[in-house]
Amino acid sequence: MPANATADEYSVAIIEDNCLGKQTVANRRHSLQHLRELYALDPAVPLFRVLSHLWVIDTQGRPLLALLTSLARDPLLMGTAAAIVGMPDGAEFQRTIMRTSIGNAVGERLNDSTLEKVIRNIASSWAQSGHLQGRTFKIRRLVKATPTTMAFALYLASAAGFHGPEILTSAWVRVLDCGTSNALELTLEAKRIGLVDLRVAGDAFDLNLDRLDPRRSMEVAHGKN
Repeated sequence: MPANATADEYSVAIIEDNCLGKQTVANRRHSLQHLRELYALDPAVPLFRVLSHLWVIDTQGRPLLALLTSLARDPLLMGTAAAIVGMPDGAEFQRTIMRTSIGNAVGERLNDSTLEKVIRNIASSWAQSGHLQGRTFKIRRLVKATPTTMAFALYLASAAGFHGPEILTSAWVRVLDCGTSNALELTLEAKRIGLVDLRVAGDAFDLNLDRLDPRRSMEVAHGKN
């Protein structure tokens, strides 16, 4: 879709044009609902505007961009992040640990069959992002962040209330398997390519993320607060 596509145009592309290749209209509507839940598909939502902006810039980072967006909008997926990120490289994915993480997030609301389906779906999501590899047995692998995915992680961390140097140690950055020094290097590279504004001097850490949102960047350019 073009960068200026509206929410209605996304709906038309999925339901009428069947861009997802679904066999029935019911499946298309279900897919649209699910995609809206995870990604909004609406330029009126700042998170989606930033995602759309970065999606065009960084094709390599798209799996991580999609994951970060889903984590921001899906509490169940977010509830499993600590368990996945905390696994050392090469460790085997343990369903019992994932079951515990999901249980901590939702309590006992899911029956056994639903819980097993959720575990499969969540494991698939982390595999698509690159954090897990393998089919029958999934193994933890470290992902490779890009300046663009780092900029998005910082945007989400800022929205969650992190500021100053602590933003580089937030859970959003840890999802990218980045330590503080690597996070700072990628942030400086994001600054170099014009994604963020950053000033580091002594104890000062001044990070501005307005460039990530085309609408916000335009408002700043016209002197609006």
